[in-house]
Amino acid sequence: MINPPVRVATPADVDAIVAAMTTAFFDDPLWGPAFPDVERRAEQAGAMWRLFATSALRYPWMLVTEHVESAAIWLPPGGVELTPEEAAGFEDRLVEIAGRSTAAGIVEILERLEEHYPSEPHFFLSLLATHRDHRGRGLGMGLLRESLARIDAIGAPAYLESCNPANDARYASVGFVPHGTVTVPSGHVVRTMWRPARS
Repeated sequence: MINPPVRVATPADVDAIVAAMTTAFFDDPLWGPAFPDVERRAEQAGAMWRLFATSALRYPWMLVTEHVESAAIWLPPGGVELTPEEAAGFEDRLVEIAGRSTAAGIVEILERLEEHYPSEPHFFLSLLATHRDHRGRGLGMGLLRESLARIDAIGAPAYLESCNPANDARYASVGFVPHGTVTVPSGHVVRTMWRPARS
């Protein structure tokens, strides 16, 4: 079991965070097909991940391993993924990046996921990614364990959306339990998971 050094991300880490997310989610069963142009998927998805990562810098809860092999974007209780200004321009930005059809599909996915957010205040694991060059070393799970230790110190619950069924058992191993399911327009089912507060 690896417990890698973990720190709060800085603006200098954004490029590496985007690279980790772009490679990690390239073939993801939810986010891969959301960008159907495979030749441009890395470019298009990377632009979206950059927007989320840059916005998340306003909270001290974007955590990374020492050399940014893995990154986790956590939103604290009451936090939101984008500022009101960013949210207002989000779909137009997606249209510029990937075209109207792809943009509409992504907005629909995000709206369906948002409909299922728990009402109880919680930490939300927006994104967790390990760069493909560093997979299989336990860094992502080590980052997740350290993240949860920090959340446990506050005594707050945590929530996530498991887009890939292959990860469900990993999340269960650190205390997450099934919360619900969300079916996106493609028919893919996302499992939501909840981890009660610990003291």
